[in-house]
Amino acid sequence: MSQIVMPCHCNHRQELSVGQLLKWMDSTACLSAERLAGSLCVTASMDDIHFEHTISVGQVVNIRAKVNRAFNTSMEVGIHVSCEDLYSDRHWRVCHAYATFVTQRTNTGQKVTLKPVVPQSQNEHVEYSVAAERRRVRMVHSDIIKELLSSGSVEQADSSAVCSGVAAEKTRVESVELVLPPHANHQVNTFGGQIMAWMVNVATIAASRFCQAHPTLRTIDMFTFRGPSQVGDRLLLRAIVNNAFKNSLEVGVRAEAYREEGPNRHINSAFMTFEVLDNSGKPCTLPRIRPEPLEGERRFQEAIARKKIRLDRKYIISRKQSEVPLSVPWDPMNQVYLSYNNVSALKMLAAKKNWRLSTEKDGVRLYILEQKSVLSFRVEAEVDVPAHRAFCLLAELSNRTSWDMHYKKCELIHRVDDDDFIYRVVTPSVHQGAIESPTSSNQGERVLQDFILLASKRKPCGHGDPYVIALRSVSLATHPPFQGYNRGEVLCAGFTILETNNNMSLISYYNQASPEVLPYISTDIAGLSSSFYHTFCSCSQYLNKNRL
Repeated sequence: MSQIVMPCHCNHRQELSVGQLLKWMDSTACLSAERLAGSLCVTASMDDIHFEHTISVGQVVNIRAKVNRAFNTSMEVGIHVSCEDLYSDRHWRVCHAYATFVTQRTNTGQKVTLKPVVPQSQNEHVEYSVAAERRRVRMVHSDIIKELLSSGSVEQADSSAVCSGVAAEKTRVESVELVLPPHANHQVNTFGGQIMAWMVNVATIAASRFCQAHPTLRTIDMFTFRGPSQVGDRLLLRAIVNNAFKNSLEVGVRAEAYREEGPNRHINSAFMTFEVLDNSGKPCTLPRIRPEPLEGERRFQEAIARKKIRLDRKYIISRKQSEVPLSVPWDPMNQVYLSYNNVSALKMLAAKKNWRLSTEKDGVRLYILEQKSVLSFRVEAEVDVPAHRAFCLLAELSNRTSWDMHYKKCELIHRVDDDDFIYRVVTPSVHQGAIESPTSSNQGERVLQDFILLASKRKPCGHGDPYVIALRSVSLATHPPFQGYNRGEVLCAGFTILETNNNMSLISYYNQASPEVLPYISTDIAGLSSSFYHTFCSCSQYLNKNRL
């Protein structure tokens, strides 16, 4: 969808209203979802949206939406918004979002089962693969804040600064909207984008009352539509500033629908982060908020928890692989995002198309992928072992010492849950002349290296999906670097196991070499090939021995 921004779409600063943009985004995503489903669809939820730039009157908004993956009756739609200046021919990204749509039941009450999406390009393969992991995060999103608050790990605010702050009650906004036919979609339900636009409107008023300036909306947290609203409903919208930080403030918004008779129905709740910009576009320092007793204090604390989650998510998911240190501190509150990053990084690496075959011997193939300062390896072979059995055997990292000569020791430090585990692994150090192997001529002083690894395992989400065992470095306060060991770091490593014909499995092992060891291994690819070959043969023997 392409729309030219007219004055009627803008605020007083001649910038496109975020509410109007959300309406266009929802419309475009709905068209994409219904094209795949061949039936009516409704918005179920929207992931976090971060608005990078504002859009001015006269510029063109280009919105692209595509179904990344269809599950049973729901699908994930990726939405990419960019802006175009017609006079300078400049284009820039505004935001990227993921929406979940569900199909409506037929007139006979039957569910509509979606046909699968078949990815074609490399980017489509990546989005398709990682969509399953994003879905997993959505399902536990609401529980993360509860756990963070119950654990008591949320920092307490300075009571003296809070007491002298702006009263939160002063920012409270209530507005009632009558849902008319122009506000409805083609299903006679209130258009999801229209509800979001009304919510942005009351949130902006609440933020303006607090800062006595014109705020800029930066982020909308993940939200879920709890139920439909129809033409004739009254939509009650409530907004209040939950908390104010140094340069940003959070506004909570709640939407309820009601008729002349009957109780209010909770439609949606959202949390929006605003900033106030000075003339140079830098965020201004904001006053503190004084929450009202009980409910206000609860919202105040929850806002602190949500800010921590946003920062964790940004730090972990947006982290560049060239940054040092590579390992992220692990704690129970960020483990969902660390696990997501671990699995999605391996899936993205596996989906890349430009792998180059380096060597092949007895059905074991070594591929190499060079990208800037990172060298990646893929070793794969087919084994006569069922995929589910190979997954169970390889996921038990403690047994790897029995078949991998590079694993001198592997101990389980912490069982996070059924799918995530933290291990300490001891290996020989990488030295000039490649990795130690039984055929190495260099038998000098052996320095051991240890790693703290997060192992995340995933079963297939759908037909054609592989089993995944992803590994990445994390840091633990309880396990600092040990004397006599070099602390190593793993960028991205792990296995994918794909079921093939005749109950066999295609096993692929991936490893990204970190920058500090890259000069050593890149000068001895032949030695590396031999090392990987022997290790993979040993792995195959281990799997066949324990096949039953």
